[in-house]
Amino acid sequence: MDRIPIIKMAEFLLVSIQVDMHDKLALTLQDDLTNQIVKTHARGVLIDISSLEIVDSFIGRMLANIAAMSKVLDAATVVVGMRPAVAITLVELGMSLTGVRTALNVERGMDLLRDALGAPAAVDGVNANAQD
Repeated sequence: MDRIPIIKMAEFLLVSIQVDMHDKLALTLQDDLTNQIVKTHARGVLIDISSLEIVDSFIGRMLANIAAMSKVLDAATVVVGMRPAVAITLVELGMSLTGVRTALNVERGMDLLRDALGAPAAVDGVNANAQD
């Protein structure tokens, strides 16, 4: 796989990493994601890493860099699905992932993005302020 798919959902971009990340793929994702934020005017980025069994210091830095670049481009970033072993490894490596907001799953991550934008929360997949 040469690229990780980036899906646009309303004002957000969703990235679900389903393969083991290597350095070149991480750099490509960083470039693709920043380009998509600009192209789509996305206000938030949700990165699902639940399939990653290992996150080394390089991938951890890339996640922090993506969050920092997204912030400069006026988009909030949330990383979801971090496995306990990955969290332990990152802490043992001394990586705090400054600027990276995290959530246990995609649903909670989307709520964090909506909160960051001041958007109403969805209730059972429906916008809470939607009118009939």
